[in-house]
Amino acid sequence: MNPCLLALDTSTDQLAVALLAPDGEFSRVEPGGPLASASLIPALMQLLSEAGLTLAQVQAIAFGQGPGAFTGLRTACAVAQGLAFAHDTPVLAIDSLLIAAEDARVQASDGAAPQDWWVAMDARMDEVYAARYRFDAGAWQVLVAPQLWSLPALAAAWAADPPRQVAGSAITAFADRLPWDGAALWPQVGNRAGALLRLASAAWDQGLGMAADQALPLYLRDKVALTTAERMARRDALASGGAAP
Repeated sequence: MNPCLLALDTSTDQLAVALLAPDGEFSRVEPGGPLASASLIPALMQLLSEAGLTLAQVQAIAFGQGPGAFTGLRTACAVAQGLAFAHDTPVLAIDSLLIAAEDARVQASDGAAPQDWWVAMDARMDEVYAARYRFDAGAWQVLVAPQLWSLPALAAAWAADPPRQVAGSAITAFADRLPWDGAALWPQVGNRAGALLRLASAAWDQGLGMAADQALPLYLRDKVALTTAERMARRDALASGGAAP
């Protein structure tokens, strides 16, 4: 019988929620961004209602840990913790870039052969959240952990070792500013909620649940607001191809 897992992600401009229940899967994707904080809990409660379950029956709550939008990460973590505290439910922290990789992998339908994926998401300010993964024998491995890259730094990394497959919003946002070099590109989102739920189920099977008070978002930017001087320094560093300060 399936475990009962509730999953949520608001790291992008989509709100993805999903429920793995004994009788099947329930999911939905809605507009996120500024709307996520108001609609997230009602969406989760609606899934439970559709499945005929209560929050007390949920065995773990998974959330998109990041990287991603600051407010979205904070919202997802706070909601997961709040719901988990109510019934002493463990939480599962899910790599938000890996959700994009899993979604693209299913879209690609490339059989059982090992697959190497880069995920590159638009982080604004001419920067990219990017990571490299490998899917082999039914499981994901992290080859390059999620980082915040300047465009020149990521372009240099890819010039030295060209990617084979890339997923994520940076494909559209920086179409002519990164060296794709014939890589298979997956800019479109297929079923983010389904991908989230598959990763949550895998994390549960691996025993990765943690206490709610141990859950933290993965912020790759120390600050979300810069002074004028800091913005100018960042601009000059990016223009010269260096790392952003």
